[in-house]
Amino acid sequence: MENLVKYIVGELVGGDDKVTVTTTEESEKVVVLTVAVDKADIGKVIGKNGKIAHSIRTIVKSASAKTGKRFIVKIGERD
Repeated sequence: MENLVKYIVGELVGGDDKVTVTTTEESEKVVVLTVAVDKADIGKVIGKNGKIAHSIRTIVKSASAKTGKRFIVKIGERD
């Protein structure tokens, strides 16, 4: 799932090297994917009224349906 998110966000911001995705397991069935991009690119990932971020979360939810796990996607700035 991490590779899927990195690919999608990388295409939005212009390269996988500009994206950092970290995975944290909160429990057996809950996994948090934290996406970090540069401050200048954060608007491209979130989109107008959060529509792109919502679409990314929908794709991840659909792709993870057979895994039995719930994936939460959080978007933030890279330090």
